[in-house]
Amino acid sequence: MGLLVFVRNLLLALCLFLVLGFLYYSAWKLHLLQWEEDSNSVVLSFDSAGQALGSEYDRLGFLLNLDSKLPAELATKYANFSEGACKPGYASALMTAIFPRFSKPAPMFLDDSFRKWARIREFVPPFGIKGQDNLIKAILSATKEYRLTPALDSLRCRRCIIVGNGGVLANKSLGSRIDDYDIVVRLNSAPVKGFEKDVGSKTTLRITYPEGAMQRPEQYERDSLFVLAGFKWQDFKWLKYIVYKERVSASDGFWKSVATRVPKEPPEIRILNPYFIQEAAFTLIGLPFNNGLMGRGNIPTLGSVAVTMALHGCDEVAVAGFGYDMSTPNAPLHYYETVRMAAIKEPSTDPSLKPGNLGPVLQQLLCCYIWVMGGCWREPPICADSYFFLDAQYPARERVSAEAGESSRHH
Repeated sequence: MGLLVFVRNLLLALCLFLVLGFLYYSAWKLHLLQWEEDSNSVVLSFDSAGQALGSEYDRLGFLLNLDSKLPAELATKYANFSEGACKPGYASALMTAIFPRFSKPAPMFLDDSFRKWARIREFVPPFGIKGQDNLIKAILSATKEYRLTPALDSLRCRRCIIVGNGGVLANKSLGSRIDDYDIVVRLNSAPVKGFEKDVGSKTTLRITYPEGAMQRPEQYERDSLFVLAGFKWQDFKWLKYIVYKERVSASDGFWKSVATRVPKEPPEIRILNPYFIQEAAFTLIGLPFNNGLMGRGNIPTLGSVAVTMALHGCDEVAVAGFGYDMSTPNAPLHYYETVRMAAIKEPSTDPSLKPGNLGPVLQQLLCCYIWVMGGCWREPPICADSYFFLDAQYPARERVSAEAGESSRHH
């Protein structure tokens, strides 16, 4: 009798295990199907609660007719804030109004619970962390810090600016305005020293990958956090070498020489949440899903990833130094070098000489709703009377007249 009870319980347990396994597998397949639909020709879009959106939204879920007017409910909500005051939740509230699929909760950096994050667990880099558990665990066990600095974390309202590398920053004298922000995000090896008048002197986060990192230790800012955006598994391996001060091998699958030393202590190093790469690519820009694998044409630019991160982690967002002035071939391509705009019309294998793919929707979002220092770059101008709206610091008309001679029709 006892044996029969044991066999029965064993069979019940086995059945339960099989049912749970089937449910898990089904959920994963549905998850993949949703990503396929999100990143290809989606006919019906849904908001963050799963409700169907109407015909006034495009296939990605953005309002089709973006303009420069603040939605009435948000204008009322923030009406009593004094001019210049940081408005808590401003960016995410406006994003939700124009893009109902937007869901704010997303940690900026990986922490020691990263293996529980379903949205990134089943995707390989750059869209997730699959296969990188041991490397990431080793890195985080050394860094032991997973957030911004305590001073920034304690702010009731955070104003952030993403500083691009575009030549549109040259001779604009926007440095002091950039430094006014709580969080200044810079990308790759874009220098600060010697360019403070145009790009400011403050750096809070420097986001990069191995091939884009500064190779001379003296170039790094003393008070900034070093943030890895991992686009391939070798990037995590490289960061482990950096954190543990081990020898970096030049033959580890990099497409150009990489930094062998970063003058940062482990607590000053972070790993960017790959969710932002995933969201920028498939949700905001609509690049090909490609079964969740990195391929040709589905990798977002680092600038678009940084903007996506800021939309989740900041109350107000601004951008500066994005885009190219294709109408002026002799204008600088980047603010820090002598290469001219004409260079990107010539064949080149250097990714830094190719225009970044922000995608038409994200470009329109930037031009219509985020304060773009230096003006909108797209021809013809989109929403040319207002450039900022996710940054509530300056009324649109004042912003236009204050842009160092930039008119609202500049592109």
